[in-house]
Amino acid sequence: MKQVGISYKQHKLDENYDCIVIGSGIGGLTVAALLSRHGNKKVLVLEKHSVAGGFTHVFHRSNYEWDVGVHYIGRTSDPTMEVRAAFDYLTHGELLWSKMPDVYDRIFIGNQVFDFPTGTESFRQQMCSYFPSETRAIDKYIRAVHSAQKLSSLYFAEKAIPSPIASCIGGLLRYGFLRYAKKTTSQAIAEYTSNPELAAVLTGQWGDYGLPPGQSSFGMHSIVAHHYFEGAGYPIGGASRMAESIASTIEKGGGCIAISAYVEEILVDQNKTAFGVKMKDGREIRAKTIISDAGAINTYHNLLPSGVTQSMPEKKLLGAIPPSFCHIGLYVGLKHLPEIANYGDSNLWIYPDSNHDLNFARSCENIDAPFPFLYISFPSSKDPSFLSRYPGRATIEVITLTSFKHFEKWKNLRWQHRGEEYEAFKNRLSKRLLEELERHVPAIKGNIDYWELSTPLSTKHFANYPTGEIYGLAHTPERFNARWLGARTPIKNLLLTGQDVAACGIAGALFGGVVAASNVLKKDMMAVVARGNH
Repeated sequence: MKQVGISYKQHKLDENYDCIVIGSGIGGLTVAALLSRHGNKKVLVLEKHSVAGGFTHVFHRSNYEWDVGVHYIGRTSDPTMEVRAAFDYLTHGELLWSKMPDVYDRIFIGNQVFDFPTGTESFRQQMCSYFPSETRAIDKYIRAVHSAQKLSSLYFAEKAIPSPIASCIGGLLRYGFLRYAKKTTSQAIAEYTSNPELAAVLTGQWGDYGLPPGQSSFGMHSIVAHHYFEGAGYPIGGASRMAESIASTIEKGGGCIAISAYVEEILVDQNKTAFGVKMKDGREIRAKTIISDAGAINTYHNLLPSGVTQSMPEKKLLGAIPPSFCHIGLYVGLKHLPEIANYGDSNLWIYPDSNHDLNFARSCENIDAPFPFLYISFPSSKDPSFLSRYPGRATIEVITLTSFKHFEKWKNLRWQHRGEEYEAFKNRLSKRLLEELERHVPAIKGNIDYWELSTPLSTKHFANYPTGEIYGLAHTPERFNARWLGARTPIKNLLLTGQDVAACGIAGALFGGVVAASNVLKKDMMAVVARGNH
């Protein structure tokens, strides 16, 4: 695996850049690559962690490798699809994809199993076979998802066009999508069906956007559902290939990525114009443009001087949108012998019953309650290069969502120094997850070689999210109705990028980077990346 980035302490950096990007998540890397390649900008990306890539990075233990956030990416099978085209453009075609199986997601509701096959029509026929009396409801649902997704492009376009134009026509661009986005997913689906089991199946991917149906925006649900209608893919060589292949574009443009580079503050002058950053070691680095991939909460509350933000309405408005929920992740390594049955490659979504909201609320209240769901992923089966890189090995990931309050008592303690009580708590959660994993994937019994649990405190430490949230700001109806939330900020020359600009997930954060680049370059970069030319 190629090392991405240079050590901040061990390499001399320049004192001035055209642009500084805070954070090397996919949103930060995207805007840096676009400015390097298309705007001829000298860009410096500053990453607090010792590894670049944000949720696209991987970690290693005992001859194993796991991704931390790239479990599958939709709309990558065809170079004409917008996500694949964007990656092709950003990486000069260096990032290659492996197609997931026809059934990419398998939904378990109690004792029943429902497959999500590739292709909208195949999905429709499969759902109708499960619910033959609900054909009209299924058709209405699919039409609504397609309509909402199509209208979302206009909604996000308003965030990319110049402010004067957005002020004039922005309302019209937003209107169509907001008719869907202002409803919760439960409210919208209730307009199509009163069958609770069908509703539970259709919302069986709610973990992909981090809110159960009663709280999430149907606009967000539609974006995710449409994203996977045509199946999914996985990067060949593992998730880290994303950062590796985009980094080369930044470096070719004369920019660089500095790791272990802790930004303490964004420098703002008396005219409320950003002009650089102050590092934790006291050093100041100047740039004409500052772009934050640290998230809206971190940027407004932690990176900007309090004297600058205290009179900003945005800081107050930010309080009306909660952070997304956090997750627990169990990373499992197996000694994979030829005679052992295939562990599988379709993602498994396992729910105790059809009441997603009640199950999640119960789990948030009591950590010992049944898990609201389990997402089981098989990264080693998705990547055809894995066995050549790690012969005789296999990996599995088990994920669920939770509330930060269960971990809050340890939030101020250092990583790997949180005490025996915390380790015992983690061990108890791990054993519960392992039991569930063995129950649903019995072929692994007796072959588990290694396991490790990450908690919301792991996310807080490595990704710097205050409450360990994985998806930034929660994707509620209120979030999408917040017109002020986008790449532009009240501070001149300061922009945001990533998932708080557009939407959650790798693709959402990527297009948040495209929106940010459009604002800097005063050009429709969506049209540029959509062509996918190398």
